[in-house]
Amino acid sequence: MELPSLFQQRMQTLLEDEYEAFLAAYGSPLRRGVRINTGKIKTEEFLSLFPHPLVASPFAPDSYYLDAPHKAGSDPLHHAGAYYMQEPSAASAVAVLAPQPGDRVLDLCAAPGGKSTQIATTTGDSGLLWSNEYVAARTRILQQNLERWGVRNQVVSNRDTAAVCDAMESYFDKVLVDAPCSGEGMFRKEPLALTEWCMDNIALCAARQDEILNNAAKAVRPGGRLVYSTCTFAPEENEGAVVRFLKAHPNFELLPIEADWGCAGFSADRIRPFCPEVDGDVDTTRCRRILPQHGGEGHFIALFRRTGDAYGGKPPLYPSPTKDPHAAAAAELYRDCFTDEPEGLFVTFGDQVRLLPRDLPDCRGLGVAGVAIATVCKNRLEPCHSIFAASQAADCRRRLELSYDSPLLTAFLHGEEIPCDTEKGWTAVCVGGVTVGFGKAGSGKLKNRYPKGLRLL
Repeated sequence: MELPSLFQQRMQTLLEDEYEAFLAAYGSPLRRGVRINTGKIKTEEFLSLFPHPLVASPFAPDSYYLDAPHKAGSDPLHHAGAYYMQEPSAASAVAVLAPQPGDRVLDLCAAPGGKSTQIATTTGDSGLLWSNEYVAARTRILQQNLERWGVRNQVVSNRDTAAVCDAMESYFDKVLVDAPCSGEGMFRKEPLALTEWCMDNIALCAARQDEILNNAAKAVRPGGRLVYSTCTFAPEENEGAVVRFLKAHPNFELLPIEADWGCAGFSADRIRPFCPEVDGDVDTTRCRRILPQHGGEGHFIALFRRTGDAYGGKPPLYPSPTKDPHAAAAAELYRDCFTDEPEGLFVTFGDQVRLLPRDLPDCRGLGVAGVAIATVCKNRLEPCHSIFAASQAADCRRRLELSYDSPLLTAFLHGEEIPCDTEKGWTAVCVGGVTVGFGKAGSGKLKNRYPKGLRLL
């Protein structure tokens, strides 16, 4: 791989004695990563089913190195949302954010969804995950990944960051800004980032990152935490952005990141050739960097805390419909498919009924909330794939368990009708105790309802 000469000059100035190790790391094979969805499957069970050996990554729990060729798109476990393919060091930012069950978390630049799915694994069906993406095409990919992962307590929005943060001022316990950047840490994974690299793009990204961070600050509650991360090495977008943010927001403090991976952020003296405005008032060594020689392609993380008392904003709650025309039928359908009780509000949007989480803030005009339960078909409701993806196999009233290597499972993912000996009705199809999809059982067969857009070709 041919690195731009100016990039090499900048890295040699920045890394000093570490530059040779940095270059040498580019001579080793690209390491891909797998992060297990422990909300759906136990780690031991997953490792026993997955077809390749995995080596634990240091950057986050349930994150592993995958050093073998693998096509996730044809793997039933991937279709079931049992894992996410993620560059190993990319899992570090959420590990630093440390979301907890019950937290209200905003992922402000969320597509394609790797970090949002990681947050959802930690928070489960409690609290709220709000995933925002400005680019509409990327929002669709984000929605698909969250659906596959099985997220219920969510809002997905396609708005600029100011619109979301102004509406949800001081509301979130945790906010993640995984900012669009010049992508220097993606050169090997995404060759387009290499061809588009230039100094003008670094300056453009730095200005955009300042704007996003300034908006994000509004959404953090007093006492709450904000993580800023990039996958670039440029100090203008990393330590420089941290200094500019803190000077503009004295109600935030930079917290030290205690970790046994990567290295400390670079000091003011070290980044001053790139950021002359840095005066040394901010201890940027509290940040964390991951370089290729550390076992990841590249990441930068900074952790902030908003000072003040630990209280949150209280935007109005989503209004409960006085009488939704399909709520009763949706509840009946849910109980026919699952053994647990539905939690939340059934609300009809067009030809779709969604289950909205309780205590949802009023997100009308901002995003789509909850999980799709059913499609309205003339005078009846039919279940959606997403509610099966968001349910534990043990909670499905009828289920067809297939082995990982079963040809029937492959046939199901192709959209074919398969034999089924369960009782008549809507039936989950499972592998390794994880729901892959569903169909309608009857007369010894399962009529396939796996979505056409997800099927194996």
